[in-house]
Amino acid sequence: MNARTATLLGILGILLYALIGVQYLGSGLVMPYPWVFGMWALWIGGFYVLIRVFRSSPAWTPLVPLVAIVMWVVIVQLGSWLFDWTA
Repeated sequence: MNARTATLLGILGILLYALIGVQYLGSGLVMPYPWVFGMWALWIGGFYVLIRVFRSSPAWTPLVPLVAIVMWVVIVQLGSWLFDWTA
């Protein structure tokens, strides 16, 4: 894979991560606020990982948003089952 394609994939990953950030910001509609602050901290930590991956190998950057959305779904679903979180 050439450098231009890898950079384009990296930029796509960054844009997807920003879109997933909307999910993390809207988590307050589903879960109580102490948990929401933890989700926001998790998203910020993921942004740090995203930048590190983009700098080292940008072609792998789209995997970071995929992991982020899977983590969000798992956390919200577990909260729904264990703590009766509802919208």
